[in-house]
Amino acid sequence: MYTCSGTSRGPDASGPLRAQRPTRYAALPATVQAPGLARQAIREALASWQLADLEESALLLVSELVTNAVRHARNEDRMIALRLETTAGGLRIEVHDGDSRWPQPCTPDSLDESGFGFVLVEALASTWGVTDLAVGKAVWAELDLREP
Repeated sequence: MYTCSGTSRGPDASGPLRAQRPTRYAALPATVQAPGLARQAIREALASWQLADLEESALLLVSELVTNAVRHARNEDRMIALRLETTAGGLRIEVHDGDSRWPQPCTPDSLDESGFGFVLVEALASTWGVTDLAVGKAVWAELDLREP
């Protein structure tokens, strides 16, 4: 796993450029090891940013988002990228893959063995969505420290 950290600048509702915020990136192989590597990256980032209160939800979210990318995305290079960034009130988790097809969340029946990933994402995240990229997409979720 390749990781790096830095700061991010970009548009924000509070002005033309948001303040520099801590950001971490990790390149992950699109294999069954990716969710574990992503969880490790989340733990390290949250510890260094003193956001331990978000750890439980962040671990579940990153596991779901990365697992979905590994299972469903058609990645020719067999890599996915994890981007973690602090926000004004919490954390943004992004998973980038090379497949431009958006996820198709469903409402599983109570007896289904799978299909509950986005039900979990919807329940845990303050907000979530998909952003088209030059190559592929980013599925992202945000956690807010200010919510109970």
